[in-house]
Amino acid sequence: MDPPAVVPGLSSDPIAEARNLHFAFTDREVFRGLDLAIPRGRITVIMGPSGCGKSTFLGLLGGRLRARSGELRFGGEPLPVNNAGLYAMRRKMGMLFQNSALLTDLNVFENVAFPLREQTDLPEELIRILVLMMLEMVGLRGARDLMPSELSGGMSRRVSLARAIVLGPQLIMYDEPFVGLDPISMGVILQLIHKLNTAMGITSVVVTHDVTEGCSIADYVYLLDDGRVVGHGVPEEMMNSEDPGIRQFMDGLPDGPVGYHYPATDYLEDLGAARP
Repeated sequence: MDPPAVVPGLSSDPIAEARNLHFAFTDREVFRGLDLAIPRGRITVIMGPSGCGKSTFLGLLGGRLRARSGELRFGGEPLPVNNAGLYAMRRKMGMLFQNSALLTDLNVFENVAFPLREQTDLPEELIRILVLMMLEMVGLRGARDLMPSELSGGMSRRVSLARAIVLGPQLIMYDEPFVGLDPISMGVILQLIHKLNTAMGITSVVVTHDVTEGCSIADYVYLLDDGRVVGHGVPEEMMNSEDPGIRQFMDGLPDGPVGYHYPATDYLEDLGAARP
């Protein structure tokens, strides 16, 4: 299923695009002709079963992984292949990792200040102001002196989010931002994603398998499976789709086109081969 050239009601100028993208880990094929477009200034949610390549797509978009073939573009240009070009591109991106990825030997303030010190020549007083502004935005200015080990899971995600936005990126990638959070922390993260996207004009790409939470903030949804896009549309279209594969995932049905067993040889033959 090809993505629309123009996402209805959204930008006709996508910030990122994948066209006929192929990628594999050694002999395990992940994508075989992936096509999708990320509309600029909106929240795009990418969903799908575990192992379908959602986080892998973020690795490809950030240049950490390289596709075997196909085209991947950011800002209207093909992804650079040299280190200098990748470094410049990544300065336009922020990343919220699934495990927050805070530097354990630095406190909250220093974690958020780290990208500013590494990638800019700003004076310390301005760095201090920017860091405090970001921490205030995520509600953790009062926690600036805490160490990562003193933070809850939800607080760690918020610090990681403050770090991801401190350089004013064009795009933020969220890798499973709701995993392991209690309902209150999840609500806070959902609110922050929506608020930051609106207030700062940032493009957001959210990878998740949480249907309810993902659809609650999405402007557009892609459903991945079997190495390609199997469904896409605004949340209402996805929730009301009659396609069996889409229905199985959106409703969490155990039976449907997505099988329970990982591909394997015949079970009885396998048991027989194991006999002495």
